[in-house]
Amino acid sequence: MAAPVLLVIAHGSRDPRHAATVHALVRRVRSLRPGLRVETGFLDFNVPSVPGVLESLAAQGVRDVVALPLLLTRAFHAKADIPAVLAQAPPRLRVRQAEVLGPSPLLTAALERRLGEAGLAPADKSSTGVVLASAGSTDPEAIAVIAAIAREWRHTGWCAVRPAFASASGPAGFPRTEDAVRELRALGCPRVAVAPYVLAPGFLPDRIARGAAGADVLADVLGPAPEVARLLLERYDGARVPVRAVVGV
Repeated sequence: MAAPVLLVIAHGSRDPRHAATVHALVRRVRSLRPGLRVETGFLDFNVPSVPGVLESLAAQGVRDVVALPLLLTRAFHAKADIPAVLAQAPPRLRVRQAEVLGPSPLLTAALERRLGEAGLAPADKSSTGVVLASAGSTDPEAIAVIAAIAREWRHTGWCAVRPAFASASGPAGFPRTEDAVRELRALGCPRVAVAPYVLAPGFLPDRIARGAAGADVLADVLGPAPEVARLLLERYDGARVPVRAVVGV
């Protein structure tokens, strides 16, 4: 029996770098598992749309789909937008929504990879304060996850780790990127680095970059890092088991 198709669902953006990064990540996923069919759908701005991909798959006779939100936290899109879209899938399709990507040790490893690529050596860790800069959310669950990641990451040897939000509507207690950079300077960290906890370029990642002007190091977005590609397959494998169980009933 054919494995379920993996449908990667991205938000979409007017910024062409966003879709290009998503497609690069999907290409890496395909390279890691050549026999797996992987499709991409966007919620907004870009094509193909998620409904369009689902209709096309159904027309081709596909029966099982694992829909994987390309999201780092369980916020509004994962809880409302995506389930609503998937509920409108053709009835002959069996669609299961996989868990969002974060939190995961693989994402922490990807963050450290990007910091290393930006010039930080392993020996720099204890003298470097890191700003974990996310896009931002008003969802309490998502906020708590970002705070927990920062706390846990701090215990791996960094001078300090501060969470920050790029959006103007960030929660109380979470600084903007530039404010977190200043906090780490005031704390006495000899070096300050900004690690964007975002998957693809766009408006908010650009705001993070501007806020990092006072830092010593700015890492790239997570993008098609090998660890992110592996995580997509991990989430897919975790979701496909119940699909198989239904088929076998």
